[in-house]
Amino acid sequence: MKRLLISFAVAAMSIASAASFKVSFVEPSVVKGQNLKPGEYQLNVKDNSVVITQGKQKVEVPAKVEDTHQKYSRTRVLYNENKGKFTIQEIELGGTTTKLTFDSGVQTGGGE
Repeated sequence: MKRLLISFAVAAMSIASAASFKVSFVEPSVVKGQNLKPGEYQLNVKDNSVVITQGKQKVEVPAKVEDTHQKYSRTRVLYNENKGKFTIQEIELGGTTTKLTFDSGVQTGGGE
């Protein structure tokens, strides 16, 4: 019985830690190599990832979820444009202090 209660509590905490937001992409966007058409999307934020959903399309990508201690007045999507492709770098979630940062996979600096 004790194990059942503990597993239920852990499951409840993991559900409670996920937050859901709506965001609109005005440009065809790329996040971690996944192409997203312009439109309204649902973001489900987990500990270290974000599930981006529109209709049947569902993309889960790793993200850094930060509390910035600064409340954002509106949702803002920050892109990196390269050769006509708009790669999502950050999303600031309006009405919250949450900022999502996506690794573009682009290396800068040295290397082999």
